[in-house]
Amino acid sequence: MNDITVAQAVEAIYTSLRNDNEDLDAHIAALKSAMGREGLAEATFETSKLVQPNRQGRKLMESYFRKKGVRVGFA
Repeated sequence: MNDITVAQAVEAIYTSLRNDNEDLDAHIAALKSAMGREGLAEATFETSKLVQPNRQGRKLMESYFRKKGVRVGFA
């Protein structure tokens, strides 16, 4: 896996979410790796950029990412 930044990984996840979750697991793995390199404990996502920005969508995303070992927050 190439060394990408957390910001690049987050943008890739937004794109994946817009494209019916295409390669989402790979992007989550890249995000987890980038967070480890940058020493971050939580990835922050902008609610307005999510496909499903309501509470249900945020909780579903939070749960899925938690299963993959990534804590998420929303701005």
